[in-house]
Amino acid sequence: MAKQYEIPIGAQHISLLEPLHFKFTTENEKIVNTEANVFYVHRGIEQACVTKFKFRQVSFVVGRVCGLCSISHSTAYSQVAEKLLKIDIPIRAKYLRMLVIELDRIHSHLLCLSHVAENSGFEALFMKTMQYREFSMELLEAVCGNRIQYDFAIVGGVSRDLKPEVGQTILKRLKTFMPQLEEIVDIFKTNWTLSLKNKGAGIINKEMVYRLNAVGPFARAAGVPIDVRNETEDLLPWKEVGFEVVTETSGDVYARNLVRLKELYVSIRIIENIINGLPESALITETKAFPEGEATVRLEAPRGELFYYAKGNKTQVLERLKIKAPTFSNVAAMRAAFEGNEYASAPAIIASYDPCLSCTAR
Repeated sequence: MAKQYEIPIGAQHISLLEPLHFKFTTENEKIVNTEANVFYVHRGIEQACVTKFKFRQVSFVVGRVCGLCSISHSTAYSQVAEKLLKIDIPIRAKYLRMLVIELDRIHSHLLCLSHVAENSGFEALFMKTMQYREFSMELLEAVCGNRIQYDFAIVGGVSRDLKPEVGQTILKRLKTFMPQLEEIVDIFKTNWTLSLKNKGAGIINKEMVYRLNAVGPFARAAGVPIDVRNETEDLLPWKEVGFEVVTETSGDVYARNLVRLKELYVSIRIIENIINGLPESALITETKAFPEGEATVRLEAPRGELFYYAKGNKTQVLERLKIKAPTFSNVAAMRAAFEGNEYASAPAIIASYDPCLSCTAR
């Protein structure tokens, strides 16, 4: 039997930009066991939302759970509050919510891909991908008014309308981005550092996805077509605007890269369809009702299924709020993805997992 070593990574490490700690047990260069500690961040946000803030203010509070996933959190909360209030929002507000969600998905996927490139040793591609990502940040600022912490989705609808000139700017910038995206796709498919080197690294197969309850690109890269956008037409009409599920089959780092790259094309198509077919209506449904009863909402954030549970008691302050982020759902699969791999592949596997601990522990 080979001699075993225990190697820690995190909670601060050059290849891990999140407060997350791994302890690898290795035999020679092979990882044979992994322990993970994800509970380094706790800000008491859920408790604050049911003690310090009125229910209409909570959409702004949960938008601070994470700077990158702010849109997903504020939208999911607004949807669960609307269920408690028993109201439906105007169709234009639904389309605008989908618009900013997909702009944010482009933003998030490009960030993840840049970190995979960096952790694989391809610093130049990291810089190039971050440069290309900048346009999505600028467009989100043009639509929402903020570069981060967007405060766009509110209880009953959205806080701002889309100006026609901003819509045309989005379409022009997307056309500029398309050749840049094709350039990145070509590099990820053909460059040895990102293709051959990462093929077979960090494999999660279909059986493991079901057994470990993986979500998001992590699951879709293994051939499991799990995407909340395919199941929640009652909340947002995703299929009307051209949504389709993207999957790969090999379940490794390379497949996760391809899923995210292909989903960028889907997001671009959705955004173009929304802007070209944006319906006319009000932006918000007014109501004087207070939240009553219990409700749950699922929303496909960039990293996977985001789950919100809320309970109201006909007062201004919620009785209960619970958030389950996609990173939390993926922890078990993430641990399994390391085992049997070379220790040198760990940084690329971590980046392809795309963890978000501010969402997970709060």
